[in-house]
Amino acid sequence: MTNVTAVSIEKEDDFGFGTQIRKSPYFDATVRWGAKGFSVYNHMYIPRDFGDPVQNFWNLVNDAILCDVAAERQVEITGPDAAKFMQSLTPRDLSEMAVGQCKYILITNADGGILNDPILLRLAENHFWISLADSDILLWAQGVAVHAGLDVSIREPDVSPLQLQGPQSGEVMKELFGESIMDLRYYWLREVELDGIPLIVSRTGWSSELGYELYLRDGTRGDELWEKIMAAGAPFGLKPGHTSTIRRIEGGMLSYHADADINTNPYELGMDRLVNPDMQAEFIGKAALQRIRANGVSRKQVGLRIDMVPLKRPNTRFWPLSKDGETVGKVTSAVYSPRLDQNIALAMVATEHAEIGTELEIPTASGPVQAIVVEKPFFDPKKKIATTA
Repeated sequence: MTNVTAVSIEKEDDFGFGTQIRKSPYFDATVRWGAKGFSVYNHMYIPRDFGDPVQNFWNLVNDAILCDVAAERQVEITGPDAAKFMQSLTPRDLSEMAVGQCKYILITNADGGILNDPILLRLAENHFWISLADSDILLWAQGVAVHAGLDVSIREPDVSPLQLQGPQSGEVMKELFGESIMDLRYYWLREVELDGIPLIVSRTGWSSELGYELYLRDGTRGDELWEKIMAAGAPFGLKPGHTSTIRRIEGGMLSYHADADINTNPYELGMDRLVNPDMQAEFIGKAALQRIRANGVSRKQVGLRIDMVPLKRPNTRFWPLSKDGETVGKVTSAVYSPRLDQNIALAMVATEHAEIGTELEIPTASGPVQAIVVEKPFFDPKKKIATTA
C-alpha cells in the first residue's frame, strides 16, 4: 500500500489545481489508464486528454469508451414537497414524469436565462437527482428553498457517475448485469448492484450514441468499479476516454458556458419543447418566458460549416461572425469532424442572418473565412443511434 500511495501522490503533483479542486473516486484509475490532462468542471478534476482526441472519437463511434464524469454532481431533492419544488425550478412540465424516468431539463432564473441544462432523475415519488452541467445549482436550489415555504431537503449526495458510451456499450452492460439490462429504455433508470457495489444505471449520456450512465452511490468503491467495467469491456474493444467534443458538436449538444449561459434563453436555442409557460404550475422565469415567446428573439443558435483547412483543435475563444463588415454574432463551439470531413460549429447569430444557406464571415489575421449556416444536428438528426439501438 505504501508504494501505491507514493505513486498516486507523485501523479497528483502532475495535475496541480490545488486542494480546492476535488478529485473523483476514479481519479487514480484514470491516471493509471492513461489520462494525460484534466480540466475543471463543477470544482472537480475531469479527464480531458487520453491522447489523440480523433482516436477517442473513433473509439466512441466504433466501439465504446468509459468516461469519468463524476464532475456531473448531483443535487438531491427529497421531502414531502419535493415534486412541487422541483417543478418550480424548471419551465419543462414535469406533471407526467414517472418514477424511474429521466428528463433533459433547463433551469431558468427570473429573467428566463438558463442557469443549467441537466438531466433530471426521479428515483421515487419525492426523491429527485439533478445531474448537473457546469454551474452551482446546489447553491441556487438551497437559496430558492429558503423562502419557498416548502418542506424539502436539498444536499449533494455521495454519487459519482461514469459514462459508458458507444455501439458496444450494450454488450458491456450485458456482461456486467445480464440480459435483462437490455430492457432499460432510453431515458429511464434502474437501481442495481454489481458485486455489492450500489448503483443507479440510466440509459443516458452526453454523446448522441447508444450509452449508459452508472451512478456510483459509494465513493469508496470507485477504483473497483472502474476496473470491473474495463475488464468486462475488454472483449468488446472498450477504451478509457473522455467526452468527445467532436461527437457532441456533431449531435448539436450544448456545452454550458460555451453555447448557453445565464444570458441565453430557451427560445434562442430553439428549445421550445422544454418550455411550457402556459402550464398551471408556477416556476421561476414563467412571466419572462411568456414575454419572450410573445415578443420573439433577436438572435438564434445555428449550425455552421466553416470552409477552411481542418481545424487542429476546438476553438478556445468566441470567434466573431460578420456580414457585410458588420458583426452579427459569434461562433461558440467549433471543431473538425473527421467523419463528415468538415469544420462544423454552433453559433449564435442575429435572427435576420439565421436562415439556412446564409453566408457569413469569420475575420482572421490572414483574411476572412467563409461560414455557411446549415442544418443542425450535423449527424443523425433524429437520434436513431441513441434511441433505437
